[in-house]
Amino acid sequence: MQIIHGKTKNEWLKEVPVLQEVLERKESYWIHSKDSAFNADNANILPAKKRLMRFAPYFAHKFPETNKNNGMIESPLIRVHQMQAHLEQDEGISIPGRLFLKCDHALPVSGSVKARGGIYEVVKHAEALAIQSGLLTIHDDYRKIDSPLFRSFYSKYTIAVGSTGNLGLSIGLIGRTLGFHVDVHMSAEAKQWKKDLLRKKGVNVIEHPSDYSEAVKLGRLTAANSAHCHFIDDEKSTDLFFGYATAASRLKKQLLEKQILIDESNPLYVYLPCGVGGAPGGIAYGLKQAFGRHVHIIFAEPIESPCFMLGMATQLYSRVSVQDFGLSNRTAADGLAVGRPSELSSMYMAGCLDACYTISDNRLYRYLADLIDTEGIYAEPSAQAGFYGPILTSLNNHVPETATHIVWSTGGNMVPPDIREDDYSRGKQERMNIQKN
Repeated sequence: MQIIHGKTKNEWLKEVPVLQEVLERKESYWIHSKDSAFNADNANILPAKKRLMRFAPYFAHKFPETNKNNGMIESPLIRVHQMQAHLEQDEGISIPGRLFLKCDHALPVSGSVKARGGIYEVVKHAEALAIQSGLLTIHDDYRKIDSPLFRSFYSKYTIAVGSTGNLGLSIGLIGRTLGFHVDVHMSAEAKQWKKDLLRKKGVNVIEHPSDYSEAVKLGRLTAANSAHCHFIDDEKSTDLFFGYATAASRLKKQLLEKQILIDESNPLYVYLPCGVGGAPGGIAYGLKQAFGRHVHIIFAEPIESPCFMLGMATQLYSRVSVQDFGLSNRTAADGLAVGRPSELSSMYMAGCLDACYTISDNRLYRYLADLIDTEGIYAEPSAQAGFYGPILTSLNNHVPETATHIVWSTGGNMVPPDIREDDYSRGKQERMNIQKN
């Protein structure tokens, strides 16, 4: 009889009923029963905000697409009326409230949600090195960093990371722009075009035949042997985590600009695609700090890679992998193909997360085509995971008509045109398959 972390499969199924659907590869929804309200501390986020403000002149100088936000790496928040109407018609239900898309697929520099955290950790490291060497003070105009002197200085150092793709892109692009050597350890599920783009930018891409967790582990071990190598650890980095968290205060400003009030009578529901949990966890932490109990955090994961749901529901957190329960961790949503959740994010989400759900690859592609047809927006398959959230939340909870729903997009702007066409074609085919059945 197979024993999984000290219990039989039947014992787990009895203790955690949602596992039955999860192990049958069914789309499922799990509500997290938190013990108490969670109070996020702005003291951890404020230094990140200030540091990014110091780098804003440099970003505006090097990346003109950030000029409209004064050097801030930020994305639009848009109302998606037609997509909401399509979802309601498609599912035969009403979604109470208004649906918005937080367009992190269009974030400047690297075109994904990973841009905030990845770029933040790189520039924090760059700042510390330069200040320690007497090349920089926090009172300087950081545009001075764009010089042969600084690029020569940074070329003595290496930054390394393990990634399924998007985090590697963000770190590779900003790291090489500053002048660092960059090693990106890519897992088996990473898309070829992402590897090709990184190599074109001068990044050393190390391919691993194993999954994300092993790529991170091997990258961590390799980096430990070099005194001049800084390893960015997606599973454990507080710098990444609080870099992601800076998104929340900016979202709050965007809501205020749209005259959208968030309070007891006007709740906010946010749907975040989840891989290892670093980016959604950091964003969720920031949202709890900004909106308190009036924001509800829901994570979305592929049916073969529900590592965060599995870790939270079993309370094994980072000690459990999807493979322990016989799931494959294979999904077209490469950014979400993670077998084991982040220990750091699990710790913070224990008092912060409201629900998790799983979604099939087929549905991801249908939503991809639907979003193009209704709103004219392309986002990669992983970025579509949030659109199932308002449907499931409306079915499983009492949601008032005054609610605001935000689907958090994750990547897409850097995807090559031929890949976009293939994705759209598959989405239309999946839609036809549903109609035939």
